[in-house]
Amino acid sequence: MKRIGQAMKRMTVLLLAAALTLDPLAAASRQEKALAETKAQLLSHIAVLASDDFEGREPGTDGESKTLRYIGKQFFDLGLVSGTNDPGHPWFAPVTVLGREPATSRATFSRKGKRVFVLQQDVLVYTSGKRALVENAPLVFVGTGKTIPSRADLAGRVALLLEAGIDGSDRQTALIQAGAAGVLTVLDGDHTLENVAGHRQRLGYALGGEELGGDLDAFIAGKALDAALAGTKLSVKALQDRAAAPDFAPLAVDLAVSLEATTRETKIHTHNFIAKLPGKRPAQGAVLLMAHWDHFGTCAQPPAEHLICNGAIDNASGVAVMIEVARRLAKSPQLDRDVYFVATTAEELGLLGAKAFAENPPIPLSRFVAAFNIDSVAIGPAGQAFSIVGQGLTPLDADIAAVAKQQKKKLLMDNRAEAFVRRQDGWELLQHDVPAVMVTSSWGDVTRVEAFLENDYHRPSDVVSPRLELGAAAEDVDFLTALVRWFADPRRVPYRSAAKPG
Repeated sequence: MKRIGQAMKRMTVLLLAAALTLDPLAAASRQEKALAETKAQLLSHIAVLASDDFEGREPGTDGESKTLRYIGKQFFDLGLVSGTNDPGHPWFAPVTVLGREPATSRATFSRKGKRVFVLQQDVLVYTSGKRALVENAPLVFVGTGKTIPSRADLAGRVALLLEAGIDGSDRQTALIQAGAAGVLTVLDGDHTLENVAGHRQRLGYALGGEELGGDLDAFIAGKALDAALAGTKLSVKALQDRAAAPDFAPLAVDLAVSLEATTRETKIHTHNFIAKLPGKRPAQGAVLLMAHWDHFGTCAQPPAEHLICNGAIDNASGVAVMIEVARRLAKSPQLDRDVYFVATTAEELGLLGAKAFAENPPIPLSRFVAAFNIDSVAIGPAGQAFSIVGQGLTPLDADIAAVAKQQKKKLLMDNRAEAFVRRQDGWELLQHDVPAVMVTSSWGDVTRVEAFLENDYHRPSDVVSPRLELGAAAEDVDFLTALVRWFADPRRVPYRSAAKPG
């Protein structure tokens, strides 16, 4: 009888558990509790990474050191290992960034060997290299540059271009690539030399060892060019008329020009962080998660009350999500494929950390079957549909849709978030043929993304506050965890790159 009573007791417990499982209210309560716990975990990471103590996480500063120590401790405590595959640099992969800003600018004009007087203040000359110089090069008028002349027409000459923008436009770049010794753009529209100087005096960045420049990109005020053309049959108005003619052809201008520009260079020594969750079958490839850790440091001046760009949403939130995905995977049974977690530097300087990773990866890039970037995900409530930034650009979409169905998540199969694909680290991976996307419900409502960009993006107001929305970010943790498990299973996702070993 005693045994029967114990058996009945066990049966009662099992029936009660089953009833609770089937009770939708109990299930909803458990989901709400789990969501609240994930939100609390995310907030704890963001509060540290976006604190004033971390000084805005600027590369090459004490803020970087604190950031990397924090991230490293999280992954080490979870039992992950270094993913650099470099015994000399465990966990932290060095990245050297060069910062260049304009230093000197010189332009002189001549006709038939005689100097033509133009004020230096009426011409600005820039180069992306350390120094660039061209002397006594003939000018050739190329109109608006919509049609690029042949190399024979451009070689050894400076292309005189009607206004094509002040930011290194495609037309100016195309003329340099086609053989022009330099480009001299006439500011004949709304732009002024002051506009140009304000735009171009900023620091430009590149990876260390990356050869930049030699190019010469100059700008001249329309009135100054008119003065230089005095004594010829040309003027800015005459050039505009010629450019508008349907039979326009490149025109030699009876002027020669010497252009010179130099830059000041600074070096920033910074790091990518790379961790690995080892799989049982690493020969079957790997899955990659990526989030940039950097931001802008001090970005405002007194008398502003708050001077630091803390980057709570951009991108302490992305790093927090990546840590929590790692926590769930580390507690689960071992996966078949390795999973790499990369916190990149210098994203805000032009995706340079992602570029450095792609150019010097810990394993051949062809072994990554899927990569998921995580960026600025604390901007939406729970319950939003998931969006794929990079949809249609990789072979991942069908599998992502399958996981969404499995997880009972709504997936937006449209391109509303596509405007952002070039603005995140996944774009740099795509340029190296790594199938990379962002999958997030925070970006399921583009109006919220646009509101963030309009109000707090890259501003001191991007801080931890009651307005910080973590519902969608918490749901991202669950969905990204499911995605990694799916793509780490060779039975579900065969090693597509096996035929192309790195």
